[in-house]
Amino acid sequence: MCGRLNIAEPQKLSNLLAEFSVDSSPDEFFAGRFIRATNMVSVLTHAGGSIGLQPATWWLLLEPNEMMFKPSKYTSFNTRYDKLNTPRSAGFQAYRKSRCIIPVNGFGETEFKDRKAQHYHDMVGLDKPLLMGGLTRVWRHPKTGQTARSCSVITLPPHPKLQHIHSKSMPLIMPHDKDLISNWLNPEIQNTEIFAPLLSPNIPQNLLATPIDKPSTYQAIADSFTIDAD
Repeated sequence: MCGRLNIAEPQKLSNLLAEFSVDSSPDEFFAGRFIRATNMVSVLTHAGGSIGLQPATWWLLLEPNEMMFKPSKYTSFNTRYDKLNTPRSAGFQAYRKSRCIIPVNGFGETEFKDRKAQHYHDMVGLDKPLLMGGLTRVWRHPKTGQTARSCSVITLPPHPKLQHIHSKSMPLIMPHDKDLISNWLNPEIQNTEIFAPLLSPNIPQNLLATPIDKPSTYQAIADSFTIDAD
């Protein structure tokens, strides 16, 4: 998955969260049609004894500067599925203790060949927004004591239906299952074996894909097409 998210319709996101008994306001989302890695996003997580939205930097590894935090030099807007169970990896502890969900209207994919972009696609949930499975961490500044939250999207192996769009990987898109979402966000559930089925490529809802000219302008250059759920 490439480093851009579509959070252009926060009211739809708020309406979706209400279906999972999560109170939210559209104003709580960092809305934008082209959210880049290292930008702020709103993540659904278990904090302060309840589930709710929290602001987070879309880059899991942060490091302190003089007064605050900045993204680490190590790329970490995504966390690969095969690193989740690797001790001492960036996501190992977070996968067990601080999983999150990133509500989005859609996401972007870029296909590269020989390090050159070949084509771009924008993907959105056809019927409802998407809930991306991710990880979150909280950092405390050693000098100021200030805290900051970060996050990443978990990526899976490529899906056969998406190979022509992005041949390297796909994001973890959570099924709209209330019990599953509750378990995913529960920090007391640290036996991650129950989440193993989620780490295989799966498209749980219909997607609409649109070929675009480039991410910054996102102008359609061909007709949109549907990718059916599995």
